Amino acid sequence: MTFITLFDSLVVMRRKVIIATIILSISGCASVPPKNVANSCSIFNEKSSWYKATKKVREKYGTPIHVQLAIMRQESSFKQDAKPGRDYLMWVIPWGRKSSAYGYAQVLDGTWDWYREETGNRGADRDNFEDAADFIGWYTNISQRTLGISKWDAYNQYLAYHEGHGGFKRKTFLKKEWLMGVAKKVDGYSKTYAAQLQTCEDDLGGGFWLWPF
Repeated sequence: MTFITLFDSLVVMRRKVIIATIILSISGCASVPPKNVANSCSIFNEKSSWYKATKKVREKYGTPIHVQLAIMRQESSFKQDAKPGRDYLMWVIPWGRKSSAYGYAQVLDGTWDWYREETGNRGADRDNFEDAADFIGWYTNISQRTLGISKWDAYNQYLAYHEGHGGFKRKTFLKKEWLMGVAKKVDGYSKTYAAQLQTCEDDLGGGFWLWPF
């Protein structure tokens, strides 16, 4: 092997090492769910940027932090790249996803396009926590304005979130006992998160809101 060939090989190897390092760095930046998704104080102690994001949404739309967390926990368990399960052909062959829902808030493609168009936040990503929280605030604000659902009412906010505003008006959820059960679970998450936040939000730098919207 000549010196030039050896040099070229070293250059190629160095490039591969650099590329591999970049790939590992990018994958390492992916957000992992909090260790304790059942405790809002633990969530924010672990992920302080999440508290800042949800507080910003509360100030912007009036949607309580505990309601934001409850919806997101139900939708994705705080998984950044969460997707719905697959459909199967003949119960065996994978045949696409059940829907286009994706990300922390499990938002459909068309609904996300609507959100970006209406808010002007065209660079928003569903796997970005701040953007997902802002979406929930935006959507619950519309639910309050058009359907009269209090932003503190996690039960009915979740039904409107799942069924869409038109579906909620038609009361499609009344034919889905399982969904009303899920909404009760979301309401329970919300109340638990709210009680926890009362014990720690002063330390987080926000102060707990007692005014219902």
